[in-house]
Amino acid sequence: MTAWPEGYGRHVFDVLDSTLSEAARMAPTLSGPAWILALEQTNARGRRGRAWSTPRGNFAGTLIMRRREEPGVAALRSFVTSLALYRTFVEVTGQAQAFALKWPNDVLLKGGKVAGILLESIGDHLVIGIGVNLAHAPGAGEVEARALTPMSLAGTLDINVAPEVFLDALAAEYAVLETQFTAHGFAPIRRAWLSHAAKLGEVITARTMRDETVGTFEDVDEAGNLILQTANGRAAITAADVYF
Repeated sequence: MTAWPEGYGRHVFDVLDSTLSEAARMAPTLSGPAWILALEQTNARGRRGRAWSTPRGNFAGTLIMRRREEPGVAALRSFVTSLALYRTFVEVTGQAQAFALKWPNDVLLKGGKVAGILLESIGDHLVIGIGVNLAHAPGAGEVEARALTPMSLAGTLDINVAPEVFLDALAAEYAVLETQFTAHGFAPIRRAWLSHAAKLGEVITARTMRDETVGTFEDVDEAGNLILQTANGRAAITAADVYF
């Protein structure tokens, strides 16, 4: 059994509207970082307000902590979190080669999306929402055009992991990386993240609300920007949806 990391709260609910919403309700009373898990969510959301399918059996969690750095530095915890997710998946499945990290905040399983991350600020707190397809994956009609095919651990690898078990493993992995991030900055996290990055060295498309950039995925810089080598030179992408 994975030991729960010291200093982190653990709150498990049978049903919530949203773990992000519960984090907002808890924020004024928290004395330290805390994990919130809902075994079922009734009003979940993802990036840009998109719905996130969270049937019972999947993982719907949020980590809330006080934000002590500038927003740009705090936002790098999306990489800390996705790296912790990668390591958790490897721990619970033993299949390192099946998983990869997609900029800026998704985890892939055999090329399809198995997990996503959403960062928000609530006053002086940072909240990190995490959704993982443990038992079920959304259907094709529930995702946008050109999006990667959703995958689940149970459906793709025939491995069943309970949300509470996944939480305990994830919290332990995250705590180790958070300590590293706080002590040594983004550099070691960035190197480890890139070692598991999907499509590094290949041509990808980064799309924002205004434009689209096509280029070779060259790097992630010290600020967490996606670096593409395009026909017009190197481009640093701050925020975008990435398509393969």
